[in-house]
Amino acid sequence: MTDSPTAGNGNPVAPSGTRTAADVVTPDLVARLTRGVAGSGRTVNHTPLTGEKLAELPESTPEDVAAAYERAREAQKAWAATPVRSRAAVLLRFHDLVLARQSEVLDLIQLETGKARLHAHEEVLAVAVAARHYGVKAPSYLRPKRHTGAIPTLTKVRELRHPRGVVGQIAPWNYPLELSVGDALPAFVAGNAVVMKPDTETALTALWAREQLIEAGLPADVWQVVIGEGPVVGPAVVEHADYVSFTGSTRTGRDVATRAAARLIGASLELGGKNALLVLEDADLDKAAEGAVRACFSSAGQLCISIERLFVHASVADAFLERFTARTRALKLGTGLAYGAGMGSLAGERQLETVTRHVEEAVAKGATVLTGGRARPDVGPYFFEPTVLDGVEPPMAVCAEETFGPVVSVYRFTDEDEAVERANATPYGLNSSVWTKDTRRGARVAARLRSGTVNVNEGYAPAYGSVQSPMGGMKDSGLGRRHGSEGILKYTEAQTVATQRLLPMAPSLGMDDSAYAALMSRSLRVMKALRLR
Repeated sequence: MTDSPTAGNGNPVAPSGTRTAADVVTPDLVARLTRGVAGSGRTVNHTPLTGEKLAELPESTPEDVAAAYERAREAQKAWAATPVRSRAAVLLRFHDLVLARQSEVLDLIQLETGKARLHAHEEVLAVAVAARHYGVKAPSYLRPKRHTGAIPTLTKVRELRHPRGVVGQIAPWNYPLELSVGDALPAFVAGNAVVMKPDTETALTALWAREQLIEAGLPADVWQVVIGEGPVVGPAVVEHADYVSFTGSTRTGRDVATRAAARLIGASLELGGKNALLVLEDADLDKAAEGAVRACFSSAGQLCISIERLFVHASVADAFLERFTARTRALKLGTGLAYGAGMGSLAGERQLETVTRHVEEAVAKGATVLTGGRARPDVGPYFFEPTVLDGVEPPMAVCAEETFGPVVSVYRFTDEDEAVERANATPYGLNSSVWTKDTRRGARVAARLRSGTVNVNEGYAPAYGSVQSPMGGMKDSGLGRRHGSEGILKYTEAQTVATQRLLPMAPSLGMDDSAYAALMSRSLRVMKALRLR
């Protein structure tokens, strides 16, 4: 992994350092992490930083998946019987292990995804925050709740929360720590077991997280990992699950939802996005430009909530773009396992092909490249410069399709209503961003945007990091939410237990049917007058 100090007129290249993949992914590490993973065959994952082989991993069959569910179901019984505070304590110990050993997992994330180290660190932060939140709040989220009964004082009602059983989780490659264990933590603390299929190319990161969670006290069989091709292993994961958690493309999400619906089990789906950032005429342009770089190019744009569309007020567009393109052009590309690079690699050939196609087609149809626009094989096989396109119009693919790469299109608007309308004119609704010096105005605009999260004066991190609040997508961006109460209660079944005392819900004390009906009608009027819930 050796970088040249400069390369052409494009983005500069950060020093790479001396550590290599072989220094990190040793045979002992692979043997340790894959211990207990079901697999009748063998498969290989690679690093996008160089294209070289990282490790040989067990490859699971549908039969292996079924066996993993059997082990998980048996282990889940005892785990569900463990007091919730004891389960929560596992998450808090895991929190400490992740922070103490973060250099280990940062290396793995970089090697498996190709992202810059600072962007890999976002995953460490997100997982630690989720572990702390559910480690502290799970007992109150899951505590039995009292409700007003049908007849106050006579009807006693409690709402109980039971684990669903075994959750089937299909995790993506782009955030292999956060979108694997981060989504599994609330399922575990709610008393479930999990059978997870991580992406093969990023399985080592998920397996590292499993090792730490087991050390923190999770019974090993409660978290089963299966590895294999999505079309082979994915349907088997859904087939045996009591609930499904999926993060990935909208196309695959529809298939997962169909399979889950056929079995009458629930599913949460975080899917695609074509996220918009609005720069209003009163925005601080320097802060907006810096924030837009983070919003567009973190993890090389391979983030479901990253920005792909910039809507800039016409009166400040030139000034904003001057600042934004200068900062984009200054981003350092890098392959080193160290801090310093501003952007890393795309994940592989498929992503590089999509990004290249979107940019080349847009240019051929009249779009202008303000900066970037080309692959950088001099840095690594799948590097592509952070790219800003102007003059993008339908039917260019980049206008409406999710690129999932370091490419953003610029559009000018003249008033707030126009900006909101154009930002909402997409089948997706995952994340949005609004930049203005007037935060009250920003909040008003945010409420009009049809996306599950909106960030005012930042790109995505404040909403995502506020884990007490729900995060997820509207429209074609998915179903359900992670984080907060919704993020844990979705992994439970609600049960209402109502105990009737003293008098039955029927005529009694010598009343006939007519007298009982009259009494109950009067009682309802009284309860309304007393504003009883």
